[in-house]
Amino acid sequence: MQQSTNSILMIRPINFRMNEQTAINNYYQEALDLKNAEINKKAQFEFDVYVEKLKSHGVEVIVISDTVDFDTPDSLFPNNWISFHEDGTVAFYPMFAENRRHERREDILDILEENGFLIENVVDYSSAEEEQIFLEGTGSLLLDRVNRKAYCALSPRADEELFIEFCEDFEYTPVVFTANQSVDGKRKPIYHTNVMMCLAETFAVICLDTIDDKQERKSVVKHLKENNKQIIEITEHQVNHFAGNMLQVKGKNEERFLVMSQAAFDCLTQTQIQQITKHCKIISSSLETIETCGGGSARCMMAEVFLPKI
Repeated sequence: MQQSTNSILMIRPINFRMNEQTAINNYYQEALDLKNAEINKKAQFEFDVYVEKLKSHGVEVIVISDTVDFDTPDSLFPNNWISFHEDGTVAFYPMFAENRRHERREDILDILEENGFLIENVVDYSSAEEEQIFLEGTGSLLLDRVNRKAYCALSPRADEELFIEFCEDFEYTPVVFTANQSVDGKRKPIYHTNVMMCLAETFAVICLDTIDDKQERKSVVKHLKENNKQIIEITEHQVNHFAGNMLQVKGKNEERFLVMSQAAFDCLTQTQIQQITKHCKIISSSLETIETCGGGSARCMMAEVFLPKI
């Protein structure tokens, strides 16, 4: 069982823009005063540079282009609708925004099989959408794959009952809490867990200040410490710059890297950078357009492939 993988699936956008359907509860999205075609062009450039950086460090990146069949402005965030597991299981997830439901594509499984991955089983939770119940993949679920724990910040996009069902199906211990952010002077749920927390092999980057309930905060800390994770705290201001939206990956010779955006890296303190680099090196890439319009960052763009190789 491993916590990080060398294989990453990424979807290259063809009609990226600010998605009005997700902006309802993703408070990180902002409109840019640019034509959509210009926004998409900038996003494609950021995407391509990012992919090249990952590959240059020995990360296996499987790039699949979005299709023109549907209006899918958020297609470059595949980790929300699919996850891949070491036993050959693939999970599909129910999505909050109607136009994001078109991102789910069966043909991606064929492409992965062509790339030598073994798929044994598909678990599909997407029918929960009919009851307005959502759980957006590894955006909502942070999986400690080695210690079989799943962390989930409840929100309109992360339903507790469905989360518990996932944990039963995949044999994870659930760690449930609520993470809030200040929006116009009010505390509102952060839309995805992976915005305020990153789980790596030997450490966790987390904004504990977003967990307003003291008991819940204690519980999260207890679970992380139990599994010998060094806790690297970030502030809510840093969360707003996507410092929680990071992912540990493997490169050449099993070397570990923590991947983040340039904005995330730039807002870290020297102490935080030192804490991280004790564990692994950092890869950062500018994702300014994607972050501004999409309200997601480096981690959201990577769906980790843990499937066995044939």
